[in-house]
Amino acid sequence: MLPEQFLKRMEKLLGDEYPAFLDSFSEECSRGLRVNTIKTEVEDFLKGGYFPLARVPWTENGFYIEGPDRPGKSPLHAAGVYYIQEPSAMAPAVFLEARRGDRVLDLCAAPGGKTTQLAASMRGGGILISNEIHPARAQILSENVERMGLRNVIVTNETPERLATVFTGYFDKILVDAPCSGEGMFRRSEEARTEWSQENVLLCAERQDAILDCAARMLRPGGRLVYSTCTFAPEEDEGTVSRFLERHSDFIIRQLELPEGFWGGQKEWIANPAAGLEYTARLMPHRLKGEGHYFAVLERAGEGGFSVRGKNGMEKSMQEQEYSLFSEFKEQYLSGGDFTGTYLRYGEQLYLGMCEMPSLKGLKVLRPGLHLGTFKKNRFEPSHALALALKPEEVKQAVEVSFSEAEQYTGGMTITVNTQAKGWCLVCVDGYSLGWGKVTGNMMKNHYPKGLRV
Repeated sequence: MLPEQFLKRMEKLLGDEYPAFLDSFSEECSRGLRVNTIKTEVEDFLKGGYFPLARVPWTENGFYIEGPDRPGKSPLHAAGVYYIQEPSAMAPAVFLEARRGDRVLDLCAAPGGKTTQLAASMRGGGILISNEIHPARAQILSENVERMGLRNVIVTNETPERLATVFTGYFDKILVDAPCSGEGMFRRSEEARTEWSQENVLLCAERQDAILDCAARMLRPGGRLVYSTCTFAPEEDEGTVSRFLERHSDFIIRQLELPEGFWGGQKEWIANPAAGLEYTARLMPHRLKGEGHYFAVLERAGEGGFSVRGKNGMEKSMQEQEYSLFSEFKEQYLSGGDFTGTYLRYGEQLYLGMCEMPSLKGLKVLRPGLHLGTFKKNRFEPSHALALALKPEEVKQAVEVSFSEAEQYTGGMTITVNTQAKGWCLVCVDGYSLGWGKVTGNMMKNHYPKGLRV
């Protein structure tokens, strides 16, 4: 059921490797998950023995799911302990090398796999702006940021052009996982197969050129940009990179030592190839255990001379008396956690942004940082995002539930508990925070969000 024009092109390009490539489409797709190291260490997670797993070679916290298990149905998934992610898709964020303290942009971020991977690499420090142009997909992105308990992520719903006017020369590192023709997902998605056309390949390539030009404007001198797609089309892979370098002479391809199974970029597949294309990477399903992917690591020449504030300056934090209700809640119910940063109020909602946070004035923002909760009349109600960002040792009252009770809890049921606690309690499963409950007597009122209930 693969498009005939696509098959003819790949046969011409691959030559002797084409039969193995074609055979790969009859093989079962690999499934993967990535452990959320914001919430747990990899070895601690593995000690739980939750699912049969095998390591993905190109990332330290990625694993193949072996067997029929469905980790997406587990309460541990709801607790953000891991992210279900296709193994090949884990590679580009690894090579961006985001670190604590960096200013990072994920420009085409939904549904959030690479954003949550970058945030884990940053260990909760620095600033990560995660953007998605489509509103519905941006909402899904925001929900995944919340589920993974991330504190240093700003979620925006903007065009690349608009962001480029605000953040010129601002970012240390940028990931552009560009919209593409999706050929690398043909094995997984009937929709990708039926919607494919050569005309769409060319439209995607044109769109990628414009997105990359915006990204280039936002990267500081000496910064790193990773461009990636999930397609085999040379026009969108080696072609897009070569056209970009022709327009931007201050960028080069970073020489990489590719992991075993990766294939270097193919100069002979396009006209006018850029120097260094062999150091870009193709992930091909007949050469490794994963779907089709491509990425290139680009670096901008120079040092210094970058924006430290963004066009609109810095966000100003609220005065402490303005969020005193949260301070009272924190004093009564929390025993730890870092709450230094920029306090922001959007209507009745309170958020904790990062220190030295750039102003978001004029931008469409879904999440300006960690959502702390809602101001009610004479009281403060903690958010689900806050629960997922906390660990049991950071609250004064935590209730540990079994896996079966956790399933009841995520289904919205009231749970009977044996505890001396009163008021807000952090509900935990196997030591991982799952949400809030409010205890009266031996009954715990369920505060798991209705929109997330199973």
